[in-house]
Amino acid sequence: MEPDRRLNRWGLTFTPAVTNQLRKHAIFGQPQLSLEHQGKAKRYVVRGVESGGATKEMGYYVTFAGESGEPLGWLQTVDSLAVNGPHAIVISPALTRIEMFRIARTYELCITRHWPVTIKGRQRPILLAEELFRGEHGYLALELWGKDRDLSGCVRPQFFTRSGEEIEMRLEFEEAIKAATSGVNCVGCVHSHYLRLVALSLPLVGGAKDNDPVGNLSAGNGAGPVEHLARVGAGGIEVPHALPAGNGLVERTALDE
Repeated sequence: MEPDRRLNRWGLTFTPAVTNQLRKHAIFGQPQLSLEHQGKAKRYVVRGVESGGATKEMGYYVTFAGESGEPLGWLQTVDSLAVNGPHAIVISPALTRIEMFRIARTYELCITRHWPVTIKGRQRPILLAEELFRGEHGYLALELWGKDRDLSGCVRPQFFTRSGEEIEMRLEFEEAIKAATSGVNCVGCVHSHYLRLVALSLPLVGGAKDNDPVGNLSAGNGAGPVEHLARVGAGGIEVPHALPAGNGLVERTALDE
């Protein structure tokens, strides 16, 4: 199927009535992606913001995964006085966006993959998009925002053809879809549902003690970057990082498949 690039770029499209209802319910999902340049790594990366949440009546949620649906580690979380807004920022050479909208028990879903592509004659690459799945009028009978909330994260809506046959989904995105389903039912959401904290395993550096695994990284001792590995998600994907000794994270890279 030849993708519609405009739809792929922005994912789900809403009528003014739906947009006004999202504002009325104070649900602020951010589906936009941007192409950013890393000066030190000399490359372009894709930046997205996991965001959204729900009320009992409706929900809208945007999350991101790797190219094969694997969970990614967030760059940082976003704290806010409001709810149902931005939760975490993710940066990667390529991103798969999972975007879901719910009204009561009816769901819409769009999954798109985004990556930079170099164009001859242009210094800056373009952000290319590919639609992987689009489902309308999906159905899930459970009230995950209420009495069935204990099943949140374990179930997802079903989507059907006009003739009533269930549409098969790609298995690699099953967990990401369940996380998005949890997000569009999370009333007053204040946390991410699929992007994860990267568990760091740091060597001892610059006067670190045995009971101080982070060492003197935040003391500004002038030491160079410390290369280390972190595991992301259940798949145990190893991702190299570089941490400076004094001023926080300056470079974060992911292994290309």
